[in-house]
Amino acid sequence: MGNVEFSTDKDAAVLAQELNCMKSMVTLILKAMGQADAGKVIMKMEKYITELEDPAQAEVFSNTIKQITFAYRQ
Repeated sequence: MGNVEFSTDKDAAVLAQELNCMKSMVTLILKAMGQADAGKVIMKMEKYITELEDPAQAEVFSNTIKQITFAYRQ
């Protein structure tokens, strides 16, 4: 997963919109899955974060997962 490169715009505002879209999409997918499966996905995402070698990247991923989890519970 970490080796996949996605093309993105260089403009920070466009990147922010893309990120917001992705967070919303993940949240909606989790809500559509149901509580048991969504919980498994969140746990796997949290486990993936612990396996990241770059602490800065792990921190960004962790904050993103927290935001998605919060939105999921709304």
